[in-house]
Amino acid sequence: MFSLDDTLYEIMKKHPEALDFFIANGFEQLKNKQLLNLMGKNITLKTALITKKINQELFIEKLETFLKKDADIDVSLEESKANENSDLIIEGVLPCPIRIPLLEGIKEWVNNQNEKNDYTISYNLKSANLGLDWVVEKVKTRNPDKVSDVLISAGFELFFDKNLMGQYMENGVFETHIENMNSDFCNENIDLRDPKKRYVIMGVVPAIFLVNKTSLGNRKVPETWSDLLSEEYEDSVALPMADLDLFNALLANLYKDFGMDGIHKLARSYKKSLHPAQMVKARTRTPEAPAISIIPYFFSQMIDGTGDLEAVWPKDGALLSPIFMITKKEKADKIKPFIDFFMSNEIGTIFSANGKFPSTNPNVNNHLEPHQNFKWVGWDFIYSHDIGKIIRECEETFNSDVQKTFAE
Repeated sequence: MFSLDDTLYEIMKKHPEALDFFIANGFEQLKNKQLLNLMGKNITLKTALITKKINQELFIEKLETFLKKDADIDVSLEESKANENSDLIIEGVLPCPIRIPLLEGIKEWVNNQNEKNDYTISYNLKSANLGLDWVVEKVKTRNPDKVSDVLISAGFELFFDKNLMGQYMENGVFETHIENMNSDFCNENIDLRDPKKRYVIMGVVPAIFLVNKTSLGNRKVPETWSDLLSEEYEDSVALPMADLDLFNALLANLYKDFGMDGIHKLARSYKKSLHPAQMVKARTRTPEAPAISIIPYFFSQMIDGTGDLEAVWPKDGALLSPIFMITKKEKADKIKPFIDFFMSNEIGTIFSANGKFPSTNPNVNNHLEPHQNFKWVGWDFIYSHDIGKIIRECEETFNSDVQKTFAE
């Protein structure tokens, strides 16, 4: 299928579907096609994994499994594009590492439902790294009939922007609620249940710190999110810029805690002394590599436990980027079976065990230790602020600060 001596370019040329896997597993830079064409021809898989300090055996096993499953269901994915004439349309994006096993379950469920019901169901659930532009175009029509009956997505931008989904929410078009929730997300410190019963959070993408001890030098290992804003980490922190949902969650949380001053300090900490192409080349054992990287918890599985890299779960909690589901109120009867299925133990287990995206299903064991708590912006803050506007202003401030640094 492929070997460690194959270049990244050769692998992508032979298996175009592998690009999603690489992007979701530590190679966000490959989103840049120019970079892939330029550097991918000169970097072997072995070199890339060594550079990233990724466990080779584990990575290859997961990639082979991904390619096999993707090949097995590729035809069904083409057939599953949402039919606008269907009675129930399900659309959105799913986290890349667990999209394939989730789609396998969804395909079987939809086929069974279409056989026994007098109404038809179709779906189109793409990889999260592809974005939501195709959904946004429908939302912008301001016509509820053009918007899917069920929407699934991570992050805040689409659902909480008053100029996008906000208009439908305020008019009561969507209403979704679950009462019982996993105790990991419903306790004295956190409650992910929406008090207005508009959104359901099915699972979360937690973000933690990946510390490079060589690059960190004599500086202390950061323990909290506020630590990252310290002057000692100036030009030292790699941010999840390619993962817009996670980056926006970071901006929203820091703005809530520290206001715009926190965004200015984040821009100061951002590792900006290297061009992205140089960062791909930079060995993790060199001081040029970022001292701290903010990464999804899932990626920490790729660390082999040796060397200079250390995964750190922040004391004030892993940052949450929630995976939301919203459903149309007028089709509640037809949608309820899908909600029951998607909030089932089977799907919850795929989220938690296979993808390390903890599930909110109350019956699923997320295998979290007592210290693995979460940092959540909170419903009170969401409903008392224009989250879409805040994120746009934070992005503008952050980008402006970074550009000033490059101009100096």
